[in-house]
Amino acid sequence: MTVRWGFLGAGFVASRGLAPAVHLSRGATLYAVASRDEKRSESLEPERVHANYDELLSDERVDAVYISLSNVQHDEWVTKSLEAGKHVLCEKPLGLNAAEVETMFECASRHGRLLVEAVWGRWHPRFARLVGVVESGAIGGIEHIETSFTFVSEMTDNYRLNPKMGGGALLDVGCYQAHAWVALTSGAPDVEITRVSRMIGPTGVDLTTDVAVRIRDSITARAVSSFAMPGGQQFIVRGSHGQVSTESGESFTTWNESSSLRVNGLLEEFDVSNAFIEMVENVSRVIVGDQGWIVPSSDSMRVAEILDLIAGHPQT
Repeated sequence: MTVRWGFLGAGFVASRGLAPAVHLSRGATLYAVASRDEKRSESLEPERVHANYDELLSDERVDAVYISLSNVQHDEWVTKSLEAGKHVLCEKPLGLNAAEVETMFECASRHGRLLVEAVWGRWHPRFARLVGVVESGAIGGIEHIETSFTFVSEMTDNYRLNPKMGGGALLDVGCYQAHAWVALTSGAPDVEITRVSRMIGPTGVDLTTDVAVRIRDSITARAVSSFAMPGGQQFIVRGSHGQVSTESGESFTTWNESSSLRVNGLLEEFDVSNAFIEMVENVSRVIVGDQGWIVPSSDSMRVAEILDLIAGHPQT
């Protein structure tokens, strides 16, 4: 069975990442797109272009919806999509806060539909290998996780700079790092914040959030998220007997390029991979009842709780 995908939104990630991935994926087809710009919708090369989001959701041929709207719109359109009987793949962060995320998953359960957060980097073979190395005990028990995702923003008139639309570096790129904590520590229970430093920009969003935490009393972690620091991504896990770290290729968003991982001093090379395709194919398989891996709902829920904890903690 081929899953017929409908897109709500046709922005950068949808046009550059997801649309090409769906076209290249087995078991998936880009059936319909709806956006504010009909020509942009057409550029994604769907079978149909709908005039608006509601019209797309009324199309009985759409099996699943991919949502790439501004953060503040996720709750509304995830809910409407689920209520219309569609499975949903929604861009990260899934919600503005944990309460929204919980409500969305309750809606998915009520309607018997799948809801998945599109943290596409988690489908990358290197990410899976890094988690596997840690779980195998190859570096001993985890002692410290060091991550960062930073770049100098040239955004103008972008929702990421608008606090009322869910903007800010923590929600935009901090979620990748919180997902790393959750994936590596069986859900990151008992997170205690030990330090938070923020730089607030002129629009009121956090341009930089630098946070240090303790997980399960024994693991320390630091995550730096920024729209105002020189570009770079880092992912290092130190254990009692060794270390694993990303090397070539961006740590969280490597795409259509080779990459590498250093495990206890030995370099492991990964061929060119497109995690967008891995995500689309896995989600599509799960939708039709076949075997596939998806980000667990419990992980997305826990990440939202951690981001709430960080956002609500006073600067220290």
